[in-house]
Amino acid sequence: MLSEYTTPPSATTIQPDLSGNIGSSETKASPAVPFNDELQCTLAEPVSVTLMRDLTLVAQKMRQVLYPATTDARLLKNWDLWGPLLLCLTLAITLSWRAPPLQSVSIFTGVFVIIWLGSTIVTLNAKLLGGKVSFFQTVCVLGYSLFPMVITAIATTFTRWIWVRIAASVISLIWCIYAAINFLSNDAMHLKKRRALTIYPLCLFYVAIAWLVLSI
Repeated sequence: MLSEYTTPPSATTIQPDLSGNIGSSETKASPAVPFNDELQCTLAEPVSVTLMRDLTLVAQKMRQVLYPATTDARLLKNWDLWGPLLLCLTLAITLSWRAPPLQSVSIFTGVFVIIWLGSTIVTLNAKLLGGKVSFFQTVCVLGYSLFPMVITAIATTFTRWIWVRIAASVISLIWCIYAAINFLSNDAMHLKKRRALTIYPLCLFYVAIAWLVLSI
């Protein structure tokens, strides 16, 4: 009778299983996100291939400016600033070379600042008016649309006939404005009645550059 109270009942204890390999984990790893194939190809390709592809895109955009009636919307999405920079430098160097020696540096600086500052102001004006345009896409379009003006500046360097220079400047001015508007008309800027308020400073921008090409 007493033994029933003195002998404790046997308790069954559950021992945790601590066996296993150190560093092993049974949790399933999350599947890896695949890289973009195009990005991998771009990173793996040689520099010469990347350079040739960029130069090809620049040439296509310049050809698009010369033939603005056949606008390709995909070119506008693949914006870049290499082409506008090249055209800006070409125009600034050409006009500074035509200017008197004492004014060449100021002409180069003035043309460079007018192009980039003017493009920025025209783009910000479109944004403030409610236009749904990308900032860098618009700057890219305005820069590439300078191509006819650059051709005129180079061509009129070899002639001093004022009527030839006036005619060439007017034709290139109309060409630049038409190319820029045709590029941007893909999105129509979503301005409707206020679209004229965006086109007006754009025209002033190209008129100022055409005046520099004509007067220097």
